[in-house]
Amino acid sequence: MEGTLLPLSSPTPSKPNNFPLFQPFTFPSSLNPHTLSTPKRTVSTLSLSSRNSHRTSALALDETASVSDKTDASSSAAASALPKIDKTGRFCSPRAARELALSIIYASCLEGLDPVRLFEKRMHERREPGYEFDKEKLLEYNHMSFGGPPVTVESVEEENELLSDIEKESAVEAEVLAAPPKLVYNKLILRFTRKLLVAARDRWDANVDVINEIVPQNWKNEPAGRILELSILHLAMSEMTVLDTRHQIVINEAVDLAKRFCDGAAPRIINGCLRTFVQGLELGASETEFS
Repeated sequence: MEGTLLPLSSPTPSKPNNFPLFQPFTFPSSLNPHTLSTPKRTVSTLSLSSRNSHRTSALALDETASVSDKTDASSSAAASALPKIDKTGRFCSPRAARELALSIIYASCLEGLDPVRLFEKRMHERREPGYEFDKEKLLEYNHMSFGGPPVTVESVEEENELLSDIEKESAVEAEVLAAPPKLVYNKLILRFTRKLLVAARDRWDANVDVINEIVPQNWKNEPAGRILELSILHLAMSEMTVLDTRHQIVINEAVDLAKRFCDGAAPRIINGCLRTFVQGLELGASETEFS
């Protein structure tokens, strides 16, 4: 049941022009809509570095829908223990659906397109003649691969080995996420993804005003660099209000997406923003109940 969302602070009179996510699906075309940057650990020999290295992944745009009670009962804390591949050899975890939905919202913002239409377009794209996809790559793909602080190694050989492992992981990720969705995700996940995208599209304008109140000012000052973070907020807020997924599950998943595809303080900020959003929902529901 969708709660009544009360203003979390004094409402702004208008949507700021310098905050593109408040202008639905209109973003700089100079940014590549098919890639997300995944923060990775910097490998430093016998020293620590303050910089994170970035790995670029070709993110496929796909669909999914239908959230069962069983699906909702899986929190991100237990995500790694859930089966990743079903008997058809395709992704079957809710994490895969949210990751896919995020990639489509991200691209839709960059291209100025409706995310559901973009999803449908991606689903019906024809494969190139002779294209083959190695499903064994799905077993190597890691939804729980997060960035982290710089690491120190003891030798050049150890550094080279670690960098080689990162490059192999990046290659697998790029191949999997660029593959036709129907080869990568099972039908349940594709339906769930589509449901997430419909929810995000339908709730976009309602979420915009709330996001303007809860995100830090520096995110508003650099909107082109915060498309991913703001897309994660839109996705999570819509799932909570439209699909009625348990709040803690959605917050955990959003934080994990931020750890995977964003860097810096984004996971912590997204966690705080969503908890503030939930407080507003609960306050609105409580006042409605007793009015």
